[in-house]
Amino acid sequence: MTASTRKRWQFRQPSVIPGFGLALGVTLSWLILIILIPLSGLLWRSSALGWETFWAMATDQRTLNALRISFGTAFAAALVNVVFGVILAWVLVRYRFPGKRIIDAMVDLPFALPTAVAGIALTTLYAPNGWIGSLLTPLGIKIAFTPIGIVIALVFVGLPFVVRTVQPIMEEIDKEVEEAAATLGANRFQTISRVLLPGLTPAVLTGFALAFARGVGEYGSVIFIAGNLPYVSEIAPLLIVIRLEEFNYPAATAIAAVMLVISFAMLLVINMIQAWSRRRYGYGT
Repeated sequence: MTASTRKRWQFRQPSVIPGFGLALGVTLSWLILIILIPLSGLLWRSSALGWETFWAMATDQRTLNALRISFGTAFAAALVNVVFGVILAWVLVRYRFPGKRIIDAMVDLPFALPTAVAGIALTTLYAPNGWIGSLLTPLGIKIAFTPIGIVIALVFVGLPFVVRTVQPIMEEIDKEVEEAAATLGANRFQTISRVLLPGLTPAVLTGFALAFARGVGEYGSVIFIAGNLPYVSEIAPLLIVIRLEEFNYPAATAIAAVMLVISFAMLLVINMIQAWSRRRYGYGT
């Protein structure tokens, strides 16, 4: 076998998936058609505004406040979901108790429930005259029509992303690993921090990224409980809708482009950390 024939053979390795070339072509074509072309159109429309006009619209005080509220509340809600989502997934995987199947099914409820219904329900509960809000109002605690209410709404819609991402990985961890760690003298905290969490880190980061991305773009469940007060509880997606209703398309385009850039940058950082954790602990390779 000559060197050229050997190189040609090495280049044309048999594919595990039949029709890989065709499948890859369809995948890339669909990705370009559904995602890249619309996003490219948004960036192109933004670039047509001119840098000075775009910068003036993007740095408007109302826009900055809306972006801060959207990204800040989404980040806080994703952190809350990581903590309680991991705990909930652990309970569902490691314990047996009456009503477990019902609780497991309730986790997926935010997926099926219309976001507007969720927003109305949360507002009814946390409004000053609601069941929970009426108990907190005498204590000077206001949830509805504040950023705290936005965080609660985003926690509600983002929790399933963390649970359903972490749960399958937990199911693959054998109990013998925990027993071996205990046999070697590790306490419960050391077992969780040094044995279990390293294997769960990529899944936890994935769940965090999904919950964060959902929170940034959430609209239906937020507008009811937020109160939509400019400079106080107005989110960026709502401000985009307001600009469109005002026929101020350049401002709406500028806000959307800023959200796109910030979201992409944050998700890129999260994915880089996720890839590093996989290489660091040897999982997923």
